[in-house]
Amino acid sequence: MLQVTNLVKNFSQPDGGSLKVLDIPNLSIEEGEQLALIGQSGGGKTTLLHLIAGLLTPDEGSIRINGTNLTRLSEQGRDRFRAGTIGYVFQTFNLLPAFTALENVRLGMTFGSGKAEGDRARDLLSRVGLAERANYRPSQLSVGQQQRVAIARSLAGSPRVLLADEPTANVDPVSAENVLNLICDTCREEKVAMLMVTHDLQIASRFQRVEKLSDLNQVGSSTNDS
Repeated sequence: MLQVTNLVKNFSQPDGGSLKVLDIPNLSIEEGEQLALIGQSGGGKTTLLHLIAGLLTPDEGSIRINGTNLTRLSEQGRDRFRAGTIGYVFQTFNLLPAFTALENVRLGMTFGSGKAEGDRARDLLSRVGLAERANYRPSQLSVGQQQRVAIARSLAGSPRVLLADEPTANVDPVSAENVLNLICDTCREEKVAMLMVTHDLQIASRFQRVEKLSDLNQVGSSTNDS
């Protein structure tokens, strides 16, 4: 389902030099498999997710999702592919302020292959405990509630791959438990390949497969990325 091969990413330095951030020979996730990737702040976790999502392009290597090599697609092609195939839980939520919680979740279904209309969107909001906040805009929601809307949106389009960047970082322990259950159960039921990055060992311990980014990345933890 997801295969990363000889992936290299460099960033430009202020002095004009180049800093190698990631050098990952191999990373694979099968259909329906759930992987927790542990890494400290500055280890390149977010950069890796952005590469897999096609938001960044690597300097070397390939990223294949369900047979499609993202590195061979144009920027527009990557955007289309991501919209129909990849769900992403961002640290910063990226909710549209003028839209309600329900509308934000429905936006996740616009280009996806998910079950249509509002039933799935309402069901996901209900499962993250926000059924009564469906018509609230982000400014009317707490930080934790916004995170839960973002998680519901990431699942709305029935993605084949789900990328989650510290998905429980901004919610209380009870909500964190519910959020993890929602993500893991939905991915299991729909055979979604999931990659979650976290620095929380307790969160990672819930997963059958756990890897350390420092074990995969030949560069090691030497960046300012989170």
